[in-house]
Amino acid sequence: MTSLTLSTADRFTVRAAIAPLLGEARISQALTSQLLCGEVVHLVDGRGDWLRVRGADGYEGWTHVGYLMPYVGTEATWRISLGCTVGDAEGARLALPLGARFAPGTTVVNGEAIPPDQRASRFPRSASAIVESACTLFEGASYQWGGVTPWGVDCSGLVQRVFALHGVPLPRDAWQQAEASTQVEENAAAIHAAGDLLFFSDREDRRITHVGIALGDGRMVHSAVARGGVAVEPMSTGDSYTAKLRAQCTGVHRVQL
Repeated sequence: MTSLTLSTADRFTVRAAIAPLLGEARISQALTSQLLCGEVVHLVDGRGDWLRVRGADGYEGWTHVGYLMPYVGTEATWRISLGCTVGDAEGARLALPLGARFAPGTTVVNGEAIPPDQRASRFPRSASAIVESACTLFEGASYQWGGVTPWGVDCSGLVQRVFALHGVPLPRDAWQQAEASTQVEENAAAIHAAGDLLFFSDREDRRITHVGIALGDGRMVHSAVARGGVAVEPMSTGDSYTAKLRAQCTGVHRVQL
């Protein structure tokens, strides 16, 4: 075991650019989500060098102790990466995705980062700003099951991380996001308000399996394996994939901003 002593009261901080959350305590297990550099997690359980941890959103999974360091206590004051590379005094460099945090004394080598007190002005809590971020900051991102960054993202990861950037916390999974919002419409092809969430199911029991963000003009942005990643969909076209989505829509919900 490493020097990170196990106690269920412990908190740890992610030190890697991205730490995987896995379904079981083995690196070969399926990815369920990701934690970013600077995020603080609570220890739930331990199995050798593998820790079951809970993130700020309540999501749990297994990660290796190598991705973590002891909790510092000042993480909320650390600068926020908007996509940058940082370096330390020894010359080591680390590429950080959008949303990661890094400690004081670290130099931004390239890219951009902002102090946390600038986040609200840079990313206002408004529907128009949220949809702009979804379309621009994640443009061209590949689909990755469990992903939460422009380096690879799934549908609910896109929604959660974009809203969080604008100061609106949401749960991790699409079905949880539906429960945390209010249904306002059923028709996926209607002209929904910008920032509304469209939910879909490809299951017989109609359990929600997919989510997208309405752009306010009859289109939505989402991350879909059928599109290879983040794409903008006109929801009223005759395209066969879009027609399937319309049939699978379980409802359109609004998030309180």
